[in-house]
Amino acid sequence: MNWIHHLQRGESDLTLLLLHGTGGNEHQLMDFGRQVAPAATLLGVQGRSLEEGSPRFFRRFSATSYDQPHLLSEAGALADFVGEAAREYGLNAARVVALGYSNGANIALASLAHRPDAWAGAVLLRPVMPMDEPPEADLKGLPVLVLSGERDPYQPFAAPVVPYLNRAGARVEEHLLAAGHELTPQDAQLTAAWLAGMS
Repeated sequence: MNWIHHLQRGESDLTLLLLHGTGGNEHQLMDFGRQVAPAATLLGVQGRSLEEGSPRFFRRFSATSYDQPHLLSEAGALADFVGEAAREYGLNAARVVALGYSNGANIALASLAHRPDAWAGAVLLRPVMPMDEPPEADLKGLPVLVLSGERDPYQPFAAPVVPYLNRAGARVEEHLLAAGHELTPQDAQLTAAWLAGMS
């Protein structure tokens, strides 16, 4: 498994794949993950792309323009990693939920769109639409939580996310929070409630 990662076992069969924002690492969302899913297994992953020394999940040309071939390649590789990790650590591959923040939410969305079979659902915290040409996916009622910040400077670029997920057949719950790009206690509260509803 050629991804830097950190595993923290839990008592339930749910696994949260934690996907950090730009400059984070495999540990960035561990506390958040334990807060929102006390019994879950947590698997934090570090992105394999570096931007001025800061880990990311895929290359970008500007703040809102992304290297599309690299994005799609890493989205597929991340889905492959889920299967490998499930076999290596004895996880329930049918109960892996992607929980991504910012850049991590964007790679989660791309992986969900191209490899929906790898996921039991996704929590997208402050996502934007990273794909120039999103595929015609069939998400078959896959549950997805989308939490955006009304003061987030990237919010205008998030507008296509939920309509795309709805067209693809996902079961979407969306909230626009009184927040910027940062995570807030309300993010944790809404995520915890949503995950509890999956049990």
